[in-house]
Amino acid sequence: MAKESTRAAQFWSKVDGDAQCILCHQECRVKPGKRGLCGVRENQDGALMTLVYGNLIAANVDPIEKKPFYHFLPGSQAYSIATMGCNFRCLHCQNADISQTPKETGKITGQYVSPEEVVAQAKEYGCQSIAYTYTEPTMFFEYAYDVSVLAKESGLKNVFVSNGYTGEEAAKKIMPILDANNIDLKGDDEFYKRVCGARLEPVKHNIELMWGAGVWVEVTTLIIPGYNDSEEQLRGIAKFIAGVSPDMPWHVSGFYPMYKLRDAPSTGIEALRRGVRIGHEAGLKYVYAGNVPGENEDTKCPACGETLVERSSYRVMKNSVVDGHCPKCGAAIAGVWA
Repeated sequence: MAKESTRAAQFWSKVDGDAQCILCHQECRVKPGKRGLCGVRENQDGALMTLVYGNLIAANVDPIEKKPFYHFLPGSQAYSIATMGCNFRCLHCQNADISQTPKETGKITGQYVSPEEVVAQAKEYGCQSIAYTYTEPTMFFEYAYDVSVLAKESGLKNVFVSNGYTGEEAAKKIMPILDANNIDLKGDDEFYKRVCGARLEPVKHNIELMWGAGVWVEVTTLIIPGYNDSEEQLRGIAKFIAGVSPDMPWHVSGFYPMYKLRDAPSTGIEALRRGVRIGHEAGLKYVYAGNVPGENEDTKCPACGETLVERSSYRVMKNSVVDGHCPKCGAAIAGVWA
């Protein structure tokens, strides 16, 4: 852990010598010498510190479609960064080696990269946005915020890929400079408690909050057989999203056994198709299947059915959206297109 990565944390107060953190909805009360559930915020002599400021564990150029964003600058590249740590303990975590290690072993690794360097690298690689991703970006909020300010000034967009558990104050601070957020909506409340160590309501609240503030939001649900694939759960998710806005894209993705959830089978193609059907039946205009090339990847005009954006494995093969509209019938296509 780089020495310069230990910085004063935001969003906490002192309570009888403990540090009451409100960065996220876990709201950990951290005793002196201890860390929060995330494993990367520590009470040092009564003051809460972040241990991962600028301590990058990953920095890559990705297609924006890989996040996934299908209605946000399609075909563009995102400079994707992450530090260690997460406020969830998802049994099926795809990046457990970097998200769970700090709380499992206490170890934090990475290399210090200044906010200025991140923005310079993003521009050098021709990226149009910086994606705070791989682990929960709220856990490196102080750093993400500083990078976002510089990115905005440099003409770059800022996108989160999030579990949606950001605390109210932190969410309101980042929203004015956050352009888009792909938020996982994982299942019902029982699923969140059993599999993620969290609750459902804060996630739903943040989806509504972000959308209402003008942040472009897309939602992803990883369908896990036997855990969150019931008709009831999927209909509940689709109905909620449609209630916020039928324009909000929903990605239903396939699960592959990993980490501590190796007893569940991989998601079959029929389960993904069922999710897509349920989404459309709930009134959603844009529903996509993930992880299966050629399966419900394209964007179609909800008014006339014209194929507007053709995709293949995160690559955009054609994009005929013109100024946010269908070139055939003129219908408005929700999203950020330029």
